[in-house]
Amino acid sequence: MLKDITIGQYIPGKSLVHILDPRTKILSAVIFMIALFSVNSPLGYVSMGIFTFLVVWLSQIPFHYLLRGLKPVLIIIVFTVTLHLFLTPGSEIFRWGILKITVEGVRQGVFMGLRLIFLVFITSLLTLTTSPISLTDGLEYLLSPGRKVGLPAHELAMMMSIALRFIPTLLEETEKIMKAQMARGADFESGNLWRRAKNMVPLLVPLFVSAFRRADDLAMAMEARCYRGGTGRTRLKELVMYNRDYFTLFFMVCFLIYAIITRYI
Repeated sequence: MLKDITIGQYIPGKSLVHILDPRTKILSAVIFMIALFSVNSPLGYVSMGIFTFLVVWLSQIPFHYLLRGLKPVLIIIVFTVTLHLFLTPGSEIFRWGILKITVEGVRQGVFMGLRLIFLVFITSLLTLTTSPISLTDGLEYLLSPGRKVGLPAHELAMMMSIALRFIPTLLEETEKIMKAQMARGADFESGNLWRRAKNMVPLLVPLFVSAFRRADDLAMAMEARCYRGGTGRTRLKELVMYNRDYFTLFFMVCFLIYAIITRYI
């Protein structure tokens, strides 16, 4: 299960999505999220599905790799769909005791499930096709207007980038600790859900110790390289927007307008 989490990982490549400016990809992801939460019709979700699969194809990321990333959030998706299925009022089509399924519940459940799936796909593609350094630079640039009101743009971008980068590292460390404890007789797979969650508690102490140790090592490495924050900092590779980036942003804005229109059709 831990290996299935794809958010925070990066796969080098030369696809059309990889070569886009990180600012373009971040803004496109935000626009897509706004569009995704704007649609509320079958036509809108079909359009979202076509767009998502088109981006996956252009990124040249194996589709089964993205499907594997759905496993950790599968319980959340099923739980969300179930809640909408049984708790949405409307025209009743099935009843079992106090539980009933309505036409509106089925519709909303399917829409919410698709919304979560598309959201996971796009956010995963953002990190899978963007290196941590490029992601940091893009975030810092987009947050830089906030410096006028005292917003620490560089520090916030650095923290978010490090947090994303540490996700696969901590998952790998968790897997190593689990294997070490299973070799000593620990059981993390048998029993009901509550018992399995309770058996995971002994993992927390060594995991926190490992996380703090890695954070301390990272701080020492940054100090050894004379890191002093964003003031006066230069970059080896400056971010440059090309025509393909402007075209992508223009297309995303048009797509957002289309998504809003489909909501009222």
